[in-house]
Amino acid sequence: MQNVQRISPFLWFENQAEEAANFYISIFKNSKVDKVSYYGDAGPGPKGSVMAISFELDGQRFVALNGGTPSKFTESISFMVSCDTQQEVGEYWDKLSTGGQKIQCGWLKDKYGISWQITPVVLMEMLSDPNPKKSQKVMEAMLQMEKIDIKKIKDAYSQ
Repeated sequence: MQNVQRISPFLWFENQAEEAANFYISIFKNSKVDKVSYYGDAGPGPKGSVMAISFELDGQRFVALNGGTPSKFTESISFMVSCDTQQEVGEYWDKLSTGGQKIQCGWLKDKYGISWQITPVVLMEMLSDPNPKKSQKVMEAMLQMEKIDIKKIKDAYSQ
């Protein structure tokens, strides 16, 4: 029996599931399509069209469905991408925000409306510092940013 991830994000698209999966696979290393299932005579989608696609993004399993009816994604669910370097922050930020919307504090919506947080690991470490003055300075700096700038948050932390 194949090792199955117990909990996987399941994304409902109107008809862009395969397109979205391929978009995400092009961004994240170590990613691939696992399985594709197609609608048959029973529908509700057109016979032969993609019904669902399971894929992995850097080892994390996802499933995307072409549900036919429009469904909106909201910020109440997002995917956080932990980054070690400013280069990683920039690459994920630029690629995922293309055709989407850049928001604040490292948040963006991609062209499908899915929310992402592009987050330097060091930011989370600094925000959880037991010294409230240090963590507050980092928070104040972050609130002024769209894409997180590691140097600026480190400078704020050092004040």
